[in-house]
Amino acid sequence: MTDTALETLRSYIIDTTETSPALETALQHAEEFHLRIPDAITGSLLSTLAAGASTPAAAGAIAVTPAAGVVGLYLLKGLGEKGHLTCIDPESEHQRQAKACFQEAGYRPAKYRFLPSRPLEVMGRLANDSYQLVYGDVAPVDQRAFFDSAWPLLSAGGVLVLADSLLDGTVSDTSRTDRDTAAARDMDAYLRDLPETLVTRLPLGAGITIVHKAE
Repeated sequence: MTDTALETLRSYIIDTTETSPALETALQHAEEFHLRIPDAITGSLLSTLAAGASTPAAAGAIAVTPAAGVVGLYLLKGLGEKGHLTCIDPESEHQRQAKACFQEAGYRPAKYRFLPSRPLEVMGRLANDSYQLVYGDVAPVDQRAFFDSAWPLLSAGGVLVLADSLLDGTVSDTSRTDRDTAAARDMDAYLRDLPETLVTRLPLGAGITIVHKAE
């Protein structure tokens, strides 16, 4: 596929993907504060992953990102009636805006909760084997610590999503030795060698990594 054809296809998918007033509000907030957000294609993937993580009993998801409004709406769309979302970020303003967007979208308060804390400080207090999906938008140097905190929280068959983990492909440039690139490169290699997992890397955003925990 040529670059022109790929861009045409991306534009078509984005233009024909359903949106909502609540999502538009969340996108505006993210733009105002220069927050990294998934595009419509990645957002649709998150909804699908959340739907796949749902069980007849319940589905629990965690979103570690300042753009909880955008990410959370995509996840809530897929979680189903009995799903529950936990949003973690230390910035209370971002979480307040996200809560308003969830309410605008019609989600009842029992569907979500907000933990205004540093993720690595609070994740260790959450219950292990209790979540089916964990999404993380974290700095490359924090990815390993985030993974080590998030992985025990996932139940068997759950998925962990690392957003923008491949730094637009600069991980492949051996001449890049800066701290962020080295950390992202090491994390990518670590995940690929991790036993009893299925790792998928996709050219979405700056490169998204999805890790499936074996059942």
